[in-house]
Amino acid sequence: MYRESISKDELAELPLQQFEGEIFLIDNDADYYAAVDYLSKETVLGFDTETKPSFKKGQVNQVALLQLATRDKAFLFRLNQLGLENGIKSILQNPNIKKIGAAIRDDIKTLQRLSHFKPAGFIELQEHVKSFGIQDFGLKKMTAIILGFRISKSQRLSNWEAPDLTEAQQNYAATDAWVSYLIYQSLNN
Repeated sequence: MYRESISKDELAELPLQQFEGEIFLIDNDADYYAAVDYLSKETVLGFDTETKPSFKKGQVNQVALLQLATRDKAFLFRLNQLGLENGIKSILQNPNIKKIGAAIRDDIKTLQRLSHFKPAGFIELQEHVKSFGIQDFGLKKMTAIILGFRISKSQRLSNWEAPDLTEAQQNYAATDAWVSYLIYQSLNN
C-alpha cells in the first residue's frame, strides 16, 4: 500500500505544505493552564520538541520548545520560559493520550533533564511505519510517502531560545508535530 522509500528527486516534485490551523504560543501561566485543560481531553497528539542548536563541542542546550498538535490546533510551549510544569507532565505521563512523534527517545530524554516524569502513551513513528513496509524513517520522507506532500526543514537550526519566535519558526514547529499526528491517523484509518 505504501512505498518503501522515496528519492530526493521525487521528494522535490511534491507540493510543499505546512500547518494551516491555529497556533497557540504558550509563554504565560494563563495560556498554559488553558492549553493543558484543552489537551488533557484529547486522545491523540502529534509531539515534537526543539532545542537551540549548539555549535561548540561539549555544549548542550536545554530543550526550549515542546509542540503538541491536533488536526487543527498546535500548542507551542516555551519551556525555556515556563519550565516543565506538572500540568504538561500529566499529559506526558498519561497512557490514555497517545503522543505521536519521530525520533522521540532523545526528545523524552531532553524533557526529563528539565523535570523527571514517567513517559507513557508515546508512539514512535519510525517503529510504527515498519509494519507498513516503509523503510525511510526521517519525518520529511515519511510525510512524503504517507501524506503525499513535503515539509520544509529550513528552521531546524534556528534559535529556539530567542525572545520572540518568528512566524516561520512557529509554522515549522507546528508543522512537525502536526504531520506526526496526520501520519499516525492516516496509517490507522
